[in-house]
Amino acid sequence: MFANLFRQMPALWWGVLLFISAILGWVLTALHLPAAVLLGCMLAGIWLSSHEVRLGIPGILFALAQGVLGCLMAQSLQPATLVKVAGSWPIFLGATVSILAASAGLGWLLMRRQVFPGTTAVWGLAPGAASAMVLMAEAYGADVRLVAFMQYLRVAVVTAVAALVAGLWTHHAAAAPAAVPWFSVINPVHVGLTLLLAVAGSTVARWLHIPGGAMVIPLLLGAALQAMGWLVIELPAALLAVSYALIGWSIGLRFTRAILRHAFRALPAVLGSIFALMAVGLVIAVALNQWAGYDPLTAYLASSPGGADSVAIIAATSAVDAGFVMAMQLARFLMVLVWGPQVSKFIATRSRAK
Repeated sequence: MFANLFRQMPALWWGVLLFISAILGWVLTALHLPAAVLLGCMLAGIWLSSHEVRLGIPGILFALAQGVLGCLMAQSLQPATLVKVAGSWPIFLGATVSILAASAGLGWLLMRRQVFPGTTAVWGLAPGAASAMVLMAEAYGADVRLVAFMQYLRVAVVTAVAALVAGLWTHHAAAAPAAVPWFSVINPVHVGLTLLLAVAGSTVARWLHIPGGAMVIPLLLGAALQAMGWLVIELPAALLAVSYALIGWSIGLRFTRAILRHAFRALPAVLGSIFALMAVGLVIAVALNQWAGYDPLTAYLASSPGGADSVAIIAATSAVDAGFVMAMQLARFLMVLVWGPQVSKFIATRSRAK
């Protein structure tokens, strides 16, 4: 009877979600884990959705959160960072192509072993641009539920591991951070213009149906305006926390029990593929550390095959070269957005022909 009452009153479930998220976020923050709010909300969403609680973040709110994250990434892309990126283009190209090749190869292997039906595995392991990959997969006859399962499981696993690594590294390398000034604002005009950019950019992306555009458009525009001296990006900690929460919930609430049950038998293979992809990222991180001179945590986050938005949050809350991390994630994100569907279609077509 109590469960039925909750099901008839979604507002109560939202209250439960907020309560669990607040508790988990507080615990993870006390442990000094980066992206504690994101992780807490993601875990709370996974727990509720696995118990058949049907909640979802409205698309407009998710787009706005992505717009704010785009502004956060742009804030780290100072002119000096962009010059450094331009001078290191072989590094960006090599790292991005390596991750793309690894994901395509693992997807092909799962497809050839018939772990998933049809081309599902190829689309499911394509790194980045998860929503775009799900939409493309549907157009080419893959099982959208399993593609979504693989995509968001990859994002969740990579995000959790990256946050743990960053937390352990920061714990050993630096003192505990000071209290966060949640509502501190230096210049209200700068905050207002930054919000205008986030809202306008994410809205245009929704109107034009640009995959990932809600984050990319504010990111590119913000970086350009900032480089020209026309905009100072300022984001209060409270606004970032709300955006982190929306993104965490949007990931966690997708893990329904039906999808998990449907994919349970293939879970070991999927997790194995995800960890193999992460291992490729780790090899790239070692190369960045040894040959390019980046510190280990910066190199690890830059090569991490998770979602660009979640890695951006971790980088922004860790003692790393956030500009390099976000530039690397942006380069991979844009390349996956442009070439990912083509690579996936090519492998799927070649496999069908055999």
